[in-house]
Formats: sequence, structure tokens, C-alpha cells
Amino acid sequence: MSNDAPLMKCCRVLVAMFVVAVATVTFADKKSDGFESLIRQDSLAGWKAFPAKTMKDWSLNKGVVTGKGSGSSYLKWKDDKLTDFDLRLKYRLLTKGNTGIEIHARPDKTGKRIFESYHADIGHVGIGDNILGAWDFHFGTRREHPNPRGTRIVIHEDESITTSRIKDPFETKDIRQRDWNDVRVLAKGNRYQFFINGKLSAEFTDNAAKGQLSSGAIALQIHDRGMIVEFKDIRLKRLNRQ
Repeated sequence: MSNDAPLMKCCRVLVAMFVVAVATVTFADKKSDGFESLIRQDSLAGWKAFPAKTMKDWSLNKGVVTGKGSGSSYLKWKDDKLTDFDLRLKYRLLTKGNTGIEIHARPDKTGKRIFESYHADIGHVGIGDNILGAWDFHFGTRREHPNPRGTRIVIHEDESITTSRIKDPFETKDIRQRDWNDVRVLAKGNRYQFFINGKLSAEFTDNAAKGQLSSGAIALQIHDRGMIVEFKDIRLKRLNRQ
């Protein structure tokens, strides 16, 4: 046996230990940020369409969720009791259209819509500041104030509002048309912030005495017949309520 054999064996052991250590650190880093992926590469398990017959409008390919509209449809995540969270995803519109993300969605008992929710609105460039980058309120009985792109509102106990402008907000020039755009929705207590491509687009605080949506589900939306929208990298971090 060569005199180098013990040295070579020792080197192999050290290399193996290093590989294991790196793999362990990498795995820990992936978990340490607290985000969970809501999409598998090959399955929409955990997601359900409303109305049920519109499930055919949604498909998944290599981690990308595609919505092709035969009409209005929502794809809802299974957790109906989300409270405070940090939601991040990417989207791109391949056509003109109106889409968005339902936040704290729950069944609308009035029948006005499928869900009551706070709605982070997305649409093509040119659709208007009441849709692209705006908050929309889907309430059964409450007043539905406008919260357009670039504004911050406070809803008071009596459902009146105070409005102010956001400094250096998201603008349509910040959109990457027909390409991937980053969305972040931060829900903390009764304050909700909507970011696109790293810039705050719209924000509200809901102090209404009745009808606050303090918990509920997340759902993706197709609004218009014939539109095509894609979502990917949908990640959620649950936050401790203060």
C-alpha cells in the first residue's frame, strides 16, 4: 500500500464532510426565511376553482399556473383562516385583461359575489389606476371606497375615509409588459400593503366598527373572458399577530 493512502483516505472523508455541511446549510437557508411554497411543480393540490366548473380554466406546467378565461373564475388556496402574512408571487399578463388576488376571502352570504375580500387588483397597462396596482373592496354590505394606485386610505369606524398620496409609488412605467412582475401583499393586523416590483402601490387601514375581514383565504382571479394570465413562485410567510 502506498504511503499516500492514509492521506488520500483522510482527504476523502474531509471532502464528504464538507459536502454534507454545505448541503445542510443550503437546506437550512431555504427554510430559515419562513416562506412556504403554495405550488408544486406538477400538481395544483390544495387549490380549488370557484365556480367549480371553471377548474378547466386553470392549468399548471413546470411550476407556472396559467389562467385562461372562459369567464370569471377564482383559484382558492385551501387555508380559509389566514390572518397576518407576507405573500409573494410573480405574474405576467399575456393579453389585455383584469386579474388580481383575493385577500382574506370568505363566502359572500349576500350573493353579490362569490367571495367577500380585500382585492389586490392587477390589469394591463392602460386599464386605469382603479385597477392596476389598486386595492378593490369586495364587500357584501359595506361601503366600497376607491383605493386607487398611488393612494393610502384609512377607513374609520363609521366607514368614512381619509385619503393621502404615497411618496414615490409604483407607476405603470415600472411594469415589465408581457414579462414577469413581482407582487408582494403584506397583511398585518388591519393594515394592508400592496407592492409591485418592489414599490408600494396602494395601502389601507381598516378601522371599520363592523365587517372587518380579519382572516380568510387567498385566491387568484380571472376576470375577463379570453384573457391569459400566469402566476409562479407563490410563497407565503405566516406572521405572528401583534
